[in-house]
Amino acid sequence: MTAYCLPMNFKSIPTVFERRGRAKKSGRPVWYYNHLAGMMDIVMITEDQEAVAQYSCLNSGVYVISVQEYLQNFWPELQAAHELYSSISQALQEKEGEGKEKEYAEHLPAEVLEAGIKSGRYIQGKLKVSKHRPQTEAFVMMEGFSNKSTETGWRVLVHGDKNRNRATDTDVVVAELLPKSEWRWRATALTEGQGEEKSGEDNGSKALPTGRIVGILQRNWRDYVVTFPPREGTQSQSRNSQRILAVPWDHRIPKIRISTQQADALQDHRVVVRIDSWESTSFYPNGHSVRVLGRAGELETEVQTILIENCINELLFSDAQLRELPANSLDNPWKVDPAQEAERRDLRESHLVFSIDPKGCEDVDDTLSVRSLAGGEVLELGVHIADVTHFVTEGSLTDLEARSRATTYYLADRRYDMLPAVLSADLCSLLGGVDRYAMSVLWELDAHTLNVKDVWYGRTIIRSSYQLHYELAQALLGGERAEVPELAQLGPDEKEAKLAQLTRALKMLTDVGRHLRAQRDRGGALELEGLEVRAQLDEERNITALVPRQPLEVHETVAECMIYANHWVARKIQEIFPHQALLRCHPHPQQELFGQLVEVARAKGFTIETGTNKALADSLDQAVDPQDPLVNRLLRMMTTQAMPQALYFSTGAQSRDQYYHYGLALDRYTHFTSPIRRYADIIVHRLLIAAIAMETGAGPGKALASNKELQEMARHINQRNLAAKQTQKLSIELFQCLYFKERDPQTDERCVADAVIYSILDDGVLAFVPEYGARAPVYMKNREGQVVSAGQDGSCEWQSGSVRRYPDRVTTTSSRGTSTFRLFDHITVRISVQSTHCHADRLNFEVISNKPYHSAGSQQPRSQGRSQLVQEVVRLAEEAYQQAQEKAARRPRFSTEEREFCQSKTPNLYSLLEEVRELALMDLEMVPQVCATTA
Repeated sequence: MTAYCLPMNFKSIPTVFERRGRAKKSGRPVWYYNHLAGMMDIVMITEDQEAVAQYSCLNSGVYVISVQEYLQNFWPELQAAHELYSSISQALQEKEGEGKEKEYAEHLPAEVLEAGIKSGRYIQGKLKVSKHRPQTEAFVMMEGFSNKSTETGWRVLVHGDKNRNRATDTDVVVAELLPKSEWRWRATALTEGQGEEKSGEDNGSKALPTGRIVGILQRNWRDYVVTFPPREGTQSQSRNSQRILAVPWDHRIPKIRISTQQADALQDHRVVVRIDSWESTSFYPNGHSVRVLGRAGELETEVQTILIENCINELLFSDAQLRELPANSLDNPWKVDPAQEAERRDLRESHLVFSIDPKGCEDVDDTLSVRSLAGGEVLELGVHIADVTHFVTEGSLTDLEARSRATTYYLADRRYDMLPAVLSADLCSLLGGVDRYAMSVLWELDAHTLNVKDVWYGRTIIRSSYQLHYELAQALLGGERAEVPELAQLGPDEKEAKLAQLTRALKMLTDVGRHLRAQRDRGGALELEGLEVRAQLDEERNITALVPRQPLEVHETVAECMIYANHWVARKIQEIFPHQALLRCHPHPQQELFGQLVEVARAKGFTIETGTNKALADSLDQAVDPQDPLVNRLLRMMTTQAMPQALYFSTGAQSRDQYYHYGLALDRYTHFTSPIRRYADIIVHRLLIAAIAMETGAGPGKALASNKELQEMARHINQRNLAAKQTQKLSIELFQCLYFKERDPQTDERCVADAVIYSILDDGVLAFVPEYGARAPVYMKNREGQVVSAGQDGSCEWQSGSVRRYPDRVTTTSSRGTSTFRLFDHITVRISVQSTHCHADRLNFEVISNKPYHSAGSQQPRSQGRSQLVQEVVRLAEEAYQQAQEKAARRPRFSTEEREFCQSKTPNLYSLLEEVRELALMDLEMVPQVCATTA
């Protein structure tokens, strides 16, 4: 037998493998050989050639050799041992699997799957597991895949875990259709307890094509966040490795079996895990832990969970990336390059440039200008966008990082920028009073008809004169005496003159915006409504409040100018690069998705036409209840939910008729106006620069990327945008839950709010609370079989009875009589938090009155709850953190040795290793006795 003495990092015990330069002290291999009484050979590996020459011949059982000699002489022996270990391990695994009943069918070989797809027998697609019924329902989505079968449409239902056959959400799978006699109906209810399938006669629907998974072409396993459930046993059991079923935060992912020695310590903690395998003999996949996030329920833990679940990397920018960027400091201020002055069009003196953004905004990526030319016969409109591509060179480290992030991620209490702050908040931000590089589009419009006479694209130098916020701009338009910060230090006469000039420019811009909106309205543009809020930032650019966006005309004016610029840039790059331009399309929605909208509007007496975007827009404009403006808002929200997502694409991957943007009613559209926070805009800027150079003969005359490369990039950006949108939604929901979790719903007035019914369920309704922008189901029947019964004064209580659903209402019948809850009725709900051990918390609404809610002492509902929500949650989190810091400060102080070496006094690693050393020095015959005693 041979002992290989490998390197060790412990300084406290003697080693037989020393670092280079210390090998002369290593007479220890000889001592160790003598200590073992020559029972086994000793091999020492070193790079010190002097040590090799000195010690290799001292004893026949001691070998001091170099690494090269070791690889030549001993590597075959180790390789053989490794192969033996692998064969034994494989045999043990096979033996362990023998006799176990397979829970799932084996996946078919790859060649069989490929042949089946080509012949049309099998269907290829991406698996999408239902969020509402993750245990029973999933779909194979065939969009983007070429399948010969047209019988199935664009999706196939997979019912039950068995038919899913170890496939998880987003895996690329191969499915086999079941006979038509086994096709299933999808459940109509979207709430818990209503997941059972219903017959076609019950719901009037058609059976969906149903299949089972026979193979997986691509596993999309990623990092998952799980929670370790409480488990039985004593503390001493944690010393042994145990296999625990951890519950994923995402309902759609099955439990993951993990082997760990820290099961007790990890109870109630969120842990990042990775799936390794999934045997056909097990209901659950096997995985391993990667890192611990923290205790479930804490703010930072839950935020990190949301980021990881959406594959968002929140790492800081590296030093190498930051070194690529120019500096801008008091000692070394950034200045315009004279070479750039010669190449760019200088607008600093000729144009009144200003920005209009939310209050406190620092990443100002767009500015506007408007002026009269030719004696008032021509109006020049300018949109000036930050020239990010000047600082971010294609292929640089900063560019690669921005491409990976693809967008800036906005959460309720923070944001993660796509670009470093030196660009996003400084050099690329078009701040007031400083020189900046820009990409500009200038239109010459007929002053009377506003028709386009000419358009110019190019790089410019600008100096923004005013950095306005929306409310200030609207006040100036309304003729109010508002204070403009940039004019505060001027004299009265000069101040009045400049204020009149600014107001005149804003009014001209408003007239142009109205004209542009009217043009799109005639084409069928939709005015959709969402749960849109404005993020209020503090001095450190953190979001401190979510303020519901107030509808101001200046919002629409700025939006129309940006849409106009995006449209004209899309036209330009598509004309120059017809097969390699990055555009953005909004597909025509599927008519069946408008079913709920049409049904809900009909119940209120409105008719919604969905044949074209023009018909839809007109019918939404007419669906107005003079007594309740919230009705039209809810209808527009439902319209938005029925719409497909707008997507980026390469023009070479779509036919010309697919370029159309349904919502904006434009034949071509792209994103050009926000390169600080969207990578798609950076690509479009580069395409526009290349197009300009090609027209002037100064460029290479070819596109920057092939159609295939651009389409792959578009797919990546679409995925990241979806993740950003989902992250923002989950973040807001998290803060809503944390806000109400700290309050007693029975006593706190803020937990009672006005809600409006916007959908009917089998056993309740869906309600929307405008004050907090929250939506949740309101159940009319509980688990005990009791139903909600309303009295004469509107107060509700639980009584024995029954529930009946109608298209426009739900009724409950009890001993008190019949209570009716109709669509768009205002009701009073009590808001509480439904906590779960492993998953995200969610809001719970309980109806306490079938009448609208009014706060005590006032007939007007509260209006500040949503704006204070985030501030309150952040304050509570900061208080909890401060208490933890104070508690840590009260702990006993460490000694100098403990602070320096991070060692506790007793027992510690050093003392344990010393015991090992002492055992090594003892006589071999005494070792078994001592070990038996200590055991």
